[in-house]
Amino acid sequence: MKNILLFGAGKSATSLIDYLVSNAPRQKWHITVADQDLALIKSKTGKSYYVTPAVIDIRDQASRQKLVEETDLVISLLPPALHIFVARDCLQFNKNLLTASYIDPEIRQLEKEIEQAGLLFMYEMGLDPGIDHMSAMKLIHSIEKKGGQISAFRSYCGGLISPESNDNPWQYKISWNARNVVLAGSSGAIFREKGKVKEIAYQQLFDQPKTIHIPSLGKLAYYPNRDSMGYMDAYNLEEIPTFMRATLRYPDFCEGWSTLVKLGLTDDAKKIQTDAMTYYDWASQKIEQDPKLSHEENIANYLGISAKSKVLRQLKFLGLLNGETIGLGEQTNATILQHVVESKLGMEPADKDMIVMTHEIEFERRGMTTRLHSYMITQGEDSLRTAMAKTVGLPLGIMAKLILQDKVSLKGLKIPIMPDVYNPVLKELEDYNIRFEESFE
Repeated sequence: MKNILLFGAGKSATSLIDYLVSNAPRQKWHITVADQDLALIKSKTGKSYYVTPAVIDIRDQASRQKLVEETDLVISLLPPALHIFVARDCLQFNKNLLTASYIDPEIRQLEKEIEQAGLLFMYEMGLDPGIDHMSAMKLIHSIEKKGGQISAFRSYCGGLISPESNDNPWQYKISWNARNVVLAGSSGAIFREKGKVKEIAYQQLFDQPKTIHIPSLGKLAYYPNRDSMGYMDAYNLEEIPTFMRATLRYPDFCEGWSTLVKLGLTDDAKKIQTDAMTYYDWASQKIEQDPKLSHEENIANYLGISAKSKVLRQLKFLGLLNGETIGLGEQTNATILQHVVESKLGMEPADKDMIVMTHEIEFERRGMTTRLHSYMITQGEDSLRTAMAKTVGLPLGIMAKLILQDKVSLKGLKIPIMPDVYNPVLKELEDYNIRFEESFE
């Protein structure tokens, strides 16, 4: 019997838990799901004989380490800042670790120790990052094997609401960690375009986004995602003129979110007292009020838009133009906004989300320039078994199976860019209708 320890039973854990439980009898696994919320764990695991719930505070070192010491493999779906606690435990007790989160500076400092211990810490093993790496590297390696010379690489991914559930002026609903949504893009973006390094500050990131056409969906907006250039070396594309990774959204979302950034509502530094503050007072902190004007007119004048603009409809939908008191005590603007979007942009039980991923690769072979398009669209079933949970969780589950079956000999701190990983994982993902279509021009 092999033991798997999963930290975190949140939104992204649903499909992973389903996968682990369904494979448990045949693979002879036992799964421990650790979270601070017992009801949440039970809602995901049911009464399975193969699952043990563990209610812990992740910062309780003794409880956490006891679980790590007794398992064969650890998977972490905790908030990114908490992975380091689990990683250090895995080093101490000689356990392999899987997570969907980005490699950060703290874990990078442990890279030599991980390698010396002969352990595999596979990071970025989810959707984006994760499936994006695997599907991109499969294409890149295929092109290079046939003698193609790549000149441009662009990769786009977005967690969206399906068209049939797209019923609010934001064209968006929360299908993953709301705090990550609120803070998305806060570090700005850097990428390479036609040989020039381009940097975009957070304040301009959502302004006038460009669009891309997706078959069967039409135009989606995109904005560059984090530090794209940090992956040029990993993809072995250090010399190409154009390299960009980007996030997809419906166009209306970007326009509205740009407004929230301009109003300062995504700031996570300074705390303010909200017990007697109204939502309108909060939304208009930067605005010098004209008492003769309505709330809509004051904000419209500040933003330089019409009082009948759809942006005002978006702010009104979030409840930011009314006199209701916030009453959350002392909080940052970002925490208040998280509360707002969770309550106003949450998915209804029957809502379906949608993951869209596409790669565009330009290359030359035998004197001919070709553009390859590869895209994937995956829909969720409902607000619990979402496309987001499916595409984040299943790669982790499949990778766990490969490790426990001794089919992976990798060691060290890795991301999934090697054929021994992406070939079996992408192949099994097709069994769950997560597959890519390709076209050339």
